[in-house]
Amino acid sequence: MQTTLTVRTEGAGLYELTDQVERYVREAGVTEGLLTLFVQHTSCSLCIQENADPDVQRDLQEFFRRLVPSTDEPSMRWVRHTTEGPDDKPAHIKAALTAVSLSIPVMNGRPALGQWQGIYLFEHRAVAHTRRVVAHISD
Repeated sequence: MQTTLTVRTEGAGLYELTDQVERYVREAGVTEGLLTLFVQHTSCSLCIQENADPDVQRDLQEFFRRLVPSTDEPSMRWVRHTTEGPDDKPAHIKAALTAVSLSIPVMNGRPALGQWQGIYLFEHRAVAHTRRVVAHISD
C-alpha cells in the first residue's frame, strides 16, 4: 500500500508529520510490517528527532546552518550553483548529509517510535515549499 503525504513548509526548519504517518498506517490496516518514507526532493530531508523539547530542533537547525552556511557567506565563495539563490546549494548539501528515506517497523498497527520520537521533514530552503513524501508499507 502506498500514498503520498504533503507537507507545506514556511522556510527552513523541522516540520513534524508523525500524525499524518500514523493516520496512514492506521488506515492501511497493517498490524505488522515495514513502513518506508521517501521525500521526492533534493533540498530537504527526513529525520526522526525528539518531539518534546523544541530546543532540540532549534539546536539541530543551528548546527546545520553553521556547518553549511548560505552561499553569500565568505566561506562559501567556492560554490558554483547559485542561480536559485544563496540558500539553494547549501540545501542540496544538507540533504546529501541527511536522510531522504526512513524505514520504520510497524508494530501493533502503529509506527514503532520511541516515547519522545517524532517524524520530521527537515526543510533546508529559506522560502515556503510544498513537499511530497511517499509512504509505503510492506507486511
